[in-house]
Parts: sequence; C-alpha cells; structure tokens
Amino acid sequence: MSTGTVRDDGTTRDGAPDAPGGLQQGLKRRHMQLIALGGVIGAGLFVGSGVVIRSAGPAAVLSFLAAGVLTVLIMRMLAEMTVARPALGSFYAHVRETLGLRAGFTVGWLYWYFFVIVVAVEAVAGGRIVQLWLPGVPLWAVSLVLMTLLTATNMVSARSYGEFEYWFSSVKILAIVVFLFLGALFVLGLWPDSPGGLRNLTAHGGFAPEGVGAVLAAVVPCIGFFTGAEIVTIAAAESAEPERAVADAIRSIVLRVVAFYVLSVFLVVTVVPWTSKAIEVSPYAAVLDRLAVPAAGTVMNALVLIAVLSCLNSALYTSSRMLFALTRNGDAPRGFTKVSASGVPRRALLAGTSAGYLSVIAAWISPDVVFQFLINSYGAVALFVYLAIAVAQVRMRRKLERTEPERLTLKMWLFPWLSRLTIALMAVVIGAMAWLPDSRSQFWLSLLTVAVVLAGYELRRRKGPADAG
Repeated sequence: MSTGTVRDDGTTRDGAPDAPGGLQQGLKRRHMQLIALGGVIGAGLFVGSGVVIRSAGPAAVLSFLAAGVLTVLIMRMLAEMTVARPALGSFYAHVRETLGLRAGFTVGWLYWYFFVIVVAVEAVAGGRIVQLWLPGVPLWAVSLVLMTLLTATNMVSARSYGEFEYWFSSVKILAIVVFLFLGALFVLGLWPDSPGGLRNLTAHGGFAPEGVGAVLAAVVPCIGFFTGAEIVTIAAAESAEPERAVADAIRSIVLRVVAFYVLSVFLVVTVVPWTSKAIEVSPYAAVLDRLAVPAAGTVMNALVLIAVLSCLNSALYTSSRMLFALTRNGDAPRGFTKVSASGVPRRALLAGTSAGYLSVIAAWISPDVVFQFLINSYGAVALFVYLAIAVAQVRMRRKLERTEPERLTLKMWLFPWLSRLTIALMAVVIGAMAWLPDSRSQFWLSLLTVAVVLAGYELRRRKGPADAG
C-alpha cells in the first residue's frame, strides 16, 4: 500500500493512482514514448560513434544497422513478455519466473550495478563538458552538483522524472531531426558551396577500407550505444496503461531509433571523409563545421551535455526501481522497500546515488586504476542481461501458449526461429567481445562481476531472504 493518503477514487493525495508495491502511476503515454526513444540517444551516438567510424570506415553504417536490428529483436521479445505479464522489475521478474531464482537474482543485481556505474560515467562526462565553460571548477565538484540536482528531481515523483526525460529527449530528437535535414541538403547539393553526391563513401579506400572483420567487430560497441531502450518496460509499473504504453513505445522505437542512428551516421560519413581526425573527436560537430554552422562546437557541447543529463536522469531512476523490485522477493534488504508519500523509493534511489558518488570520487582519486576498473567491469553486463531476456522469452512463450494464449496480444515475429536466431547472435556478440583485443578486458572483468553476484546469491540462499536491514 502507498504511504500516501488514499482517496475514495483510488488515487493518492497527489492525484496519481497506486501502482504495485506503493509506487504511483504518474507516467503518461507521452512520457513513455520519449523514455523509450531518449533512452538510447545518448553521448554514445553524438561522440562514441566517431570511434566506430574511424575503426570501420563508411561501412560503420552497416555495423550500426546490424546492432540496431539485433536490439530491436531483443526489445520485441521483452515487449511480448511485458505486455503479457506486466510485472514490477520487468525482465528481472520474467527471468526469475522462467529461468529460476538464481538467474533472476543475478540479472537484477547485474542490471542495478550497470546503471550505478552509468550514473558515475555520465556524471563525470557531464562535469568535463561543464568545465569547458567553467575551467576553474574541479571536475569532482561539478559531477557531484549534477548528480545532486538530478537526484533531487527523482526524489519528487516518477512524474517529475518523466517530465525531465520528456524534455531532455525532445531536445535530442529535435536536434537529430535538424541534423538529418541539414545533412540531406548538403548531400543533395542544395546547401551553399556544397558539391553534393556520395563520393566520400568510397573515395578514401573504399566503402569498407578496414575489411569485413572490422565492420563485424564494430557491432559490439554499437550494441552498447543502444542499451537503454528496455528502460520503458521498467517504467511501465508506474504507467496508468502499462500494456498499451509499452506496446506503443516498442512499436515506435523500431524504425525511429534505427533511422536516427543509421541515417545520421550515413550522413556523417557522406559529408566528412571518414579519415578526418575531427570525426573521432566529435562526428556531429565535424559535420556542422563542414556546413559552416556558426558556433558548431558550442552547439554540440550543449547538445552532448543534454544527452548526458538525460542518461544520468534515467540511470538514477532505473537503478532505484530495479533495487526496489529486488526487495519484493527478498533479493535485497527490505529497508529499500519503503516509499515516500509521492510513491518514490527514496532509500533505493539514495543507494544508487551513493554508489555513484563513490565512483565519482574514485574517478578523482584514481582515474587510471579504480575508475578504469569500474568502467571495464560493467562493459559486457548489459549483453549478459539481454541474452537472459532472450532465453526467458522462449521459455515464457511456450508456457503462455499452453496456459494463457489469450495474453499473447503482442508477439515476437516468426517465433520460435527468430527468437533462436536472436539468442545465437547475442552469443556470437558476447563471444566476439571475449576474442577482440579492444573489448577482451571488459569481457573478463564483467565475468568477474557476474561471479561476485553469484557469490552474493549463495550467501542470500544460505541465510534466507535479505532481512529488514
């Protein structure tokens, strides 16, 4: 039961209806749409994509396309389970039901750990951008201020988080649409002093100058850029229409996300030679410079800051809700179950924030050892979670077909063959991470993270469910 005052109409005193576990259904459909889209449009697109382009050449477009398609398949599988069985904690609950208690515990804590590190990474990234305008302020101070501000926002209510994410995501999407429009004018020769054409796709060593292997290897980091689309299924517990909201959000994300990433990267390698050093630093700023857009660097820095704040906002929200969900089955201390009058699990939120604070301090005291270890130790975690989601979907689909076929209102395409192919492809991507030199350390340290979580489960199993700590 919510700790807020409940009216006769079933709403709490702030007007939002109760959701499972005392949360409140304060998120609207427009919030859910933008949470789904904004969750995958982060600094990885605006900055990290440049590294992929420099490693694979213009054929990086194919790397992003392959990663986007694989992510869409995973999201479709997750949407099927979420619509059929809405649950607090989303895939944590689904994995727990289909693959067992150990698997559920592991997936839930891995996902929490992933977003706790994201909090620190985004806070540090945002601090570095702000330092460009305030060079005299220490990085740790700026990072802590950003974390404090967005923690305060999340402490208010789920609706507060949804509003901030709605506007953050709106700015990001508008910026990408404008970028696509300007880039298209340049390619079509309609921009002043533009030669037009597609010559840059093949003029510097060919379309795939580094070979097919480089294109396939680039799929691994590209999938990391798409991580975050699943946040919408976690937020569904605080939506007034969870099944419909998730179904609509997942349907909209398919073409839009792939289009945003693939088309924008296509324009980058078409407008600017992939060999340009400016692409690796900031591909979108490189394009705006080529188009002679005034203050291109400042515009991109501001846009990247918004993307970082959006990801930080979502990471704080997601880590708190996953920890809250873990408490419902005794997989985390019961003390984190308590919610505020506005339906916010503040203790769970502060737990993630505190871990983020410690990570930021590590970035200040030991950036090359401790902070680098933290970054590497979560690199493959999201991929492990995605693989578990895919396996869980196959198990749940079989069960639902036998017992509750009427609940399968949104289905995975071409089941079971496409589901099995998705599982195989995810296994290949994870295997590639272990094989490629650039990602090998992340894979092994992420396995260490899994081992620690599994050890935690054994302690939990022997002592019984987590106490009220």
